[in-house]
Amino acid sequence: MGYDVEKTDAEWREQLSPEEYAVLRQAGTERAGVGRLTDTETTGVYRCKACQAKLFESDTKFHSGCGWPSFYQPISETIEYIEDTSHGMKRVEVRCAGCGSHLGHVFPDGYGTPTGDRYCINSVSMTLEPTDGSGPVAG
Repeated sequence: MGYDVEKTDAEWREQLSPEEYAVLRQAGTERAGVGRLTDTETTGVYRCKACQAKLFESDTKFHSGCGWPSFYQPISETIEYIEDTSHGMKRVEVRCAGCGSHLGHVFPDGYGTPTGDRYCINSVSMTLEPTDGSGPVAG
């Protein structure tokens, strides 16, 4: 698939830290509970760490207790959905539609949310842009 942002593997490795590369470009997962954005309640926009595409608004974030930032709805058409049958499970992987980077998975267990969905997103795959203009917060 063609993306708005396309780079060589070497360019991604140069731009991203080893952990960011492992998650965003190799579909890895950060350890639960360690991400800087998991429990933040700062108001703003969450962007893709790789290409800065807008992914989620802070008002769609909720505390699911899963150990990763959770959202019930992405910003329109910013997410690509891929069937994931790895690890003996059937899940739906979510990727950034701007660059194809792995973000996490979406599950239909967002109980009490307007959509019923829980987008379980790796903190390291995002940057938070606060609405107060204080500067971006890396996951």
